Amino acid sequence: MTFEYPENFARFYDTIYHRQRDDVDKMFFLDRINETKGKVLEIGVGTGRLFLHALNQGADIYGLDISPHMLEVLCKKLVKGQQERISLQNIIDFTYDFKFDLIIAPFRVIMHLIDKNDQIRALNNVCRHLNNNGHFIFDAFVPDLNQLITGLHNFVDFEGEYETGKEIKRIVSTSPDLINQIIRVTFRLEWDEDDDWKYEEWSVSLRFFFRYELEHMIERSEFEKYEILGDYNGNELNNKSREFVIICNKTENIS
Repeated sequence: MTFEYPENFARFYDTIYHRQRDDVDKMFFLDRINETKGKVLEIGVGTGRLFLHALNQGADIYGLDISPHMLEVLCKKLVKGQQERISLQNIIDFTYDFKFDLIIAPFRVIMHLIDKNDQIRALNNVCRHLNNNGHFIFDAFVPDLNQLITGLHNFVDFEGEYETGKEIKRIVSTSPDLINQIIRVTFRLEWDEDDDWKYEEWSVSLRFFFRYELEHMIERSEFEKYEILGDYNGNELNNKSREFVIICNKTENIS
């Protein structure tokens, strides 16, 4: 299975998300990677926002993604031999002939799994690829109930330059499906190129979760231990939390 992330969204991904996400989660995941002595896998490696930093610091890290366009951008940043560390695969059915001590799926990867059976398949596949006492870390946002009801309408969430003197803007609209717990997100990119303004639109569906739903999902899987944090600083989940940061542990009695 591949995911047709539009070419220009992959092209401008670094410009937007390095600015939006690096101060939020980057050090949390890099610290977890640095603490790991064995192999690490990043699911949803994208254009290498975390992967490249970890690799350059000496981590034995691998990466997979379901978007050919995103991996094409990443491949151009890698030297010969490093490209073998990334692959076009899906969290549901990826395969390696070795196991990992840490697997991460940062920045909403799990929210792209709409079907509940796919969610369990993904968790179990990850669990089977972990060594005993290995960890799987993923995240999801805590739903904003007001925003779920009203949605967003042409909200500009990014403006800046992608090259000197060349501007880019991203506009977001959302449409919630409360019964099926799905948010339909439409992105519109507008950028200055060749003395003209160009644009591209792309829509994606995200499955939002609540706390006990996450707990029930994990408890249905092969993972036996887990904890849910409320942010990337290690604080407990509370009424002010905006993130679910989930750490699943593979115990020694799981094959």
